[in-house]
Amino acid sequence: MADRLTQLQDTINQQAEYFCNSIGILQQFSTPSKFAGFDRSGSQTPQQQDDYAQLFATLITRCAKDIDALIESLPSDESSNDLQTACLRRLETDNQEAAERLDEVVRSGEFLLEQVLSNTGSCKFLGAWGQFWSEHLELDISC
Repeated sequence: MADRLTQLQDTINQQAEYFCNSIGILQQFSTPSKFAGFDRSGSQTPQQQDDYAQLFATLITRCAKDIDALIESLPSDESSNDLQTACLRRLETDNQEAAERLDEVVRSGEFLLEQVLSNTGSCKFLGAWGQFWSEHLELDISC
């Protein structure tokens, strides 16, 4: 999905399109001025004109609400740097914790590999393998 600024730009472009189309509808279906000696009746009934007016009023209003919501969701200038710094610190901490867990799992895997190579076919290996998976994947595997 697009970022918020792209969404905002797309919504503003949509709003501009609604404005242009509504002006075109007004020009197309407005009642002509009366001139002496010239009588021309419009092809649209007043009900159809009202339907177009209601449709575009609804579209423009809904689009304006979407624009307001997108603007409100943008980060503010005052807290932007502080929030980004705090978020980066939190991500670095999470990354460090994940790296430590990965190191532990790799060490356990290397230990199990050594056991496999030295005890091929023994039940001892199967028990260690089951213990490894039960610790790291919360499975109940028994030999």
